[in-house]
Amino acid sequence: MVFLFHGKFFVLKSVAHYQSTGLGFTHIYAYIIREVIDVYSFVYRTWVDRWFSLFIVRVFTSGVLVSVLRVITKAVYPQDASGLQKSANLYFSVSIVIVFICMVLYNIVHKLPIMKYYNELKVEAAAANGDSGPPTGAVWRSTLWDIVGSIKWYGFGIVLIYAVTLAIFPGYVTEDVHSQVLKDWYPILLIAAYNVFDLVGKSLTAVYLLQNTKVAIGSCIARLLFFPLFLGCLHGPQFFRTEIPVTILTCLLGLTNGYLTSVLMIMIPKAVKLQHSETAGIVSVLFLVFGLAAGSVIAWFWVI
Repeated sequence: MVFLFHGKFFVLKSVAHYQSTGLGFTHIYAYIIREVIDVYSFVYRTWVDRWFSLFIVRVFTSGVLVSVLRVITKAVYPQDASGLQKSANLYFSVSIVIVFICMVLYNIVHKLPIMKYYNELKVEAAAANGDSGPPTGAVWRSTLWDIVGSIKWYGFGIVLIYAVTLAIFPGYVTEDVHSQVLKDWYPILLIAAYNVFDLVGKSLTAVYLLQNTKVAIGSCIARLLFFPLFLGCLHGPQFFRTEIPVTILTCLLGLTNGYLTSVLMIMIPKAVKLQHSETAGIVSVLFLVFGLAAGSVIAWFWVI
């Protein structure tokens, strides 16, 4: 009875921790996107491509960092309770250091001359247009729905991207595929490959940015083909169950996820009026969260 009680308490505590982490991620990510769009698209709208691409790359570099840490701890520490504890200690130590550095930089960035310059220009432009403040009540709701209507197809693409990705990765990669050669290294290397190619995909927008909206959204729909392809790696011919096809598909999953996410996130602020770019960025994060939730639910079908 005591064991069951503590087990249930542990599960509830874990769920609560995940919920608080998700809420924190959504709040911080939406705030950062709002700040980036507000500063860089306000004066020089043509700069959004480069700045937003660099921003997205830096946000999702964390996946590569986590994979590097996992590979290091896997190679250095023994695979027992003590080794897992040391791995967790290293991970959280690095995380605390990075969070502290981010806190310091955040308090410094608003004091930079370039930030003060753009903030002054924003205030002057608002005064010139006679804006007394943000809209409220019915006007605000009407404006919000207009923004949602303008970016709904971009949001649909983002939902599809993350629904497909989260339905396959990381659950399928860590639970359903196995290698007699790589053994327990196999899922770790697959996750690392996904994160690296996801980062590469997000970086490619700095080299070539897809401008055609229909092609971008069509590419998001085409990613549904990953479902039968990965299903073939489970129940298809023997060749498709080997390491090479699974690794190639995982890399393509990460590459398309990174590139299309970056493309749509850059397109969204341009689809609305300049003064609404900030709100559009926040709405885009809501679409992203819906995609994450949908993908997590769909992932259960791999288990079933």
